[in-house]
Amino acid sequence: MPKSKTAVANHNDPNIHERRKADHIRINLEENVSFNKLTTGLENYFFMHQALPEIDLSAVDTTTALFGKPLRTPLLISSMTGGTAEAGIINRTLAEAAQEVGIAMGLGSQRAAIEDANLAATYHVRQVAPDILLFANIGAVQLNYSYGLDQCRRAVDMCEADALILHFNALQEAVQPEGDGNFANLLGKVEQICRDLPVPVIAKEVGWGFAEETARQLANAGVAAIDVAGAGGTSWSQVEMYRAPTARHARVAGAFIDWGIPTAVSIQYCRRAAPNLPIFASGGIRNGIDVAKCIALGANLVGFAGEFLRAADQNGVAGVVELAETITDELRIAMFCAGAANIAALKQTRLHTSYFE
Repeated sequence: MPKSKTAVANHNDPNIHERRKADHIRINLEENVSFNKLTTGLENYFFMHQALPEIDLSAVDTTTALFGKPLRTPLLISSMTGGTAEAGIINRTLAEAAQEVGIAMGLGSQRAAIEDANLAATYHVRQVAPDILLFANIGAVQLNYSYGLDQCRRAVDMCEADALILHFNALQEAVQPEGDGNFANLLGKVEQICRDLPVPVIAKEVGWGFAEETARQLANAGVAAIDVAGAGGTSWSQVEMYRAPTARHARVAGAFIDWGIPTAVSIQYCRRAAPNLPIFASGGIRNGIDVAKCIALGANLVGFAGEFLRAADQNGVAGVVELAETITDELRIAMFCAGAANIAALKQTRLHTSYFE
């Protein structure tokens, strides 16, 4: 078990949220925070290769739209950070790249800035990304800790967002020594926010996936989209293991390294539970072929986090643009070889688990 590199602050520490954000960035860039044996499940599916696709590759169309905004490709820079000076630089880098390539972006949890207005600037990206589909972000559990419609409005207004993500991170809160673990009677409060907030609300897991019944409950509560954020990518229990203040805390967090619902499975659960809602796929997505598989399984938008974070950290805007364009190239070729000329056709393309189905 690795030794903690971080002394975790207590609830009364005025800088607790900022310090946690800094820890999360450092750990994601420096440590192995992957699952051990559990995967996304996407490797179990394949497209039947079309040697004669009857499509011109140059005419393959990756464009789509969501919440009334066009996207050049169905990619999302998943929610990651904010709340520190370094995070502000990363957010502006990611947003500038998203503007250039025409993709969506989610911001990290804005709790830090709601509780300390001096940190709000780290989420201000509209000046470099006036046209992108942009998502604000608050932890759903905070609705049980005095947050309500006012704080949700402030998060949206702070960044001029098109929608609000409410993220569900029960396991992460449970293994954080300073975590907020009261998830009791939360669904009704989520329903109230969905009803009263003037922008769409997105329910997002953070890396362990949504079960079918949970997705159905959230859809019935009024969420406008669900981001499955399944298992197989970054394990936030592993991230918290590296922040653990004691060996006992580290052991408890580390025990959950292979906990969760694989991304491929959660996509299908959510699609069955909410057949008419946009579904976002994230959690361990590696390339454009994975993107194509997610869309064929039922997703409308596909998110990447860690890869974009590393690209921003190492090569700035140019690195993020290069990565997004590379993923789109992979997606376009996968569509071509699967015989799908556009995203609508890709959604109807069958995935296989056996050559003899």
